[in-house]
Amino acid sequence: MKHILTCILLLAAFCSFAEPKTKAKVSSTKADSVWTRRNYTKQELYIPMRDGKQLYTAIYSPKNSKGLHPILICRTPYSIAPYGKDSFKNFWNYYWMDYLKAGYIMVLQDVRGRYMSEGDFVDIRPYNPDKKEGAIDESTDAYDTIDWLVNNVKNNNGNVGVFGVSYPGFYSTMAALCGHPNLKAVSPQAPVTDWFSGDDFHHNGAFFIMDGFSFYSGFGKPRPEPTRHGVKGFEHYGTKDNYKFYLETGSLRNFRKLMGDSIAFWKDLYTHPDYDKWWYKRNPRNFVDHIVPGTATLVVGGLFDAEDCYGAWNLYKAIEKDAKNNNRLVMGPWSHGAWAKTTGEYLGNIRFGSKTAEYYQKHIEEPFFRYHLENKGDITDIKEANIFFTGANEWHTFDKWPPEEKKNRSFYLQPNNGLSLVIPEMENSSDKYISDPANPVPYAEGVHWDRTREYMDDDQRFAARRPDVLVYKSGPLTDDLTIGGPVIADLFVSLSTTDADFIVKLIDVFPDDFSYDDKKDGAGNGKDYPMGGYQMLVRAEVMRGRYRNSLSDPEAFKPGEVTEVKYTMPDVAHVFRKGHRIMVQVQSSWFPLVDRNPQQFLNIYRAYDDDFIKSTIKVYHEATNASRIILPTLSPVNVMSK
Repeated sequence: MKHILTCILLLAAFCSFAEPKTKAKVSSTKADSVWTRRNYTKQELYIPMRDGKQLYTAIYSPKNSKGLHPILICRTPYSIAPYGKDSFKNFWNYYWMDYLKAGYIMVLQDVRGRYMSEGDFVDIRPYNPDKKEGAIDESTDAYDTIDWLVNNVKNNNGNVGVFGVSYPGFYSTMAALCGHPNLKAVSPQAPVTDWFSGDDFHHNGAFFIMDGFSFYSGFGKPRPEPTRHGVKGFEHYGTKDNYKFYLETGSLRNFRKLMGDSIAFWKDLYTHPDYDKWWYKRNPRNFVDHIVPGTATLVVGGLFDAEDCYGAWNLYKAIEKDAKNNNRLVMGPWSHGAWAKTTGEYLGNIRFGSKTAEYYQKHIEEPFFRYHLENKGDITDIKEANIFFTGANEWHTFDKWPPEEKKNRSFYLQPNNGLSLVIPEMENSSDKYISDPANPVPYAEGVHWDRTREYMDDDQRFAARRPDVLVYKSGPLTDDLTIGGPVIADLFVSLSTTDADFIVKLIDVFPDDFSYDDKKDGAGNGKDYPMGGYQMLVRAEVMRGRYRNSLSDPEAFKPGEVTEVKYTMPDVAHVFRKGHRIMVQVQSSWFPLVDRNPQQFLNIYRAYDDDFIKSTIKVYHEATNASRIILPTLSPVNVMSK
């Protein structure tokens, strides 16, 4: 999603690369560019589908006719440009060059209804488990593409792989469902799965307005005829301050007016405010039992992926539960698609001590495809779960995820801003704040236009200083504390209104004298940033309060009545180091990342500007109503000083 989102064209990740910046890189890529043109040919052609429509496809084939070559496919809605048989994709700028050097046949395809392909485009087109003759979905398009390629491309070895990041990750998952006997390996990376529960445009029913509006105002525009050209999104913002624009625009009614009537998916969002059958059918995780045992899967994601962190963790878990194939998981310290586009040495102010993306490429992804597509090599070192733990900055492997040794431990909110393993003894104990939709808590410090990637591990001191953010902090840790698995927020609250959002943040507070060692901690960003006392966001998630018991059947709060709000946040893999503190922040807005809740029980998509009201919110920390955060610990937890 790039531009706050054209920022979502970060969603294009694997099929849209930036140019190199350093002189050394330019020199090496020029040589690789010459090598590619000398050793590869490019075809552009239409591949017929079973319903008569044709999908525009670019095929890059090695000129070397000796031996047989595997096929690796990326299907994308973001264009396979540059078009023209003499215009080559800039593979040489990135690690895809390794696949060319190994002689792979690389295939890029515009999916149905996008750019040069025929047919009608449907967002996250539902999987059809009961196909009749001529029926199509994205899995049949993948099947027909694979079938045509293995039967028509010269010198292929009959082994096919599919991969892609974000939306192409969705198409990778759908390819895995196709059951073609020649499909040997699929890697859905940052895969779109559930656009209501946790990916991209909704988290627990809360609408991610900034990403959604910026992305769909361009991406969602209809394309009547095949074209090589993209379209522009909304351009009349009038400011470079996203907080100002989204606040002053107001209710979702007003955003619908700005969007207009031509964008089908935007209208669908307004028509399906709750989780229903329409959303269920568009979640590929519900159909992974159709993956055949002969198709290996490698699910890849980033611990700090602002778009599809939820999708990676939960697609892996769904395949483990419902399919019988060889399935593996990789999670690194990355933002959206960063394993394909950066060195992975840092994100924002946080350093990871090594080139984590290069490690993934050389030691996990490339061996995975080599083994399954070339019948070469050994993948015994690629375990069931391959997880990078931030804090310690180390890769660890597990036989399952979450790990067998995981134990859930409760850290209770305490009076006087404390956080402890002990259940509070007091009664009638709570903290309160006023949530004001006219002055929502910003998701990041400073003035931005693009939605930042770095907010996922940003310093939270700016939020801790606001009166509408509650802060709870442990004493310094007397030993390292390792956590790995899903985090659970369990709050007992009361409201003066009938609805509110709840955002819970898990934070690692660095010692006041902390600073990075450039030799030990590796490359970083912003060397002058004050890291002493840094409040590193480890995980945060929103729950739209009305959905606390069901995403399908929203419930109003009864004003003044103590109510439990309990929900699961995406998994974490982090080590709180000795001397650090654990912090929890609680708030009711996260703007303009998340749309504002009117704090009344009404259809938010139809709310008017004057429907937004203040709410007084209490969070309880008492013996009978003990609010807590439940951490998946992998080490002893009696490690906090007072």
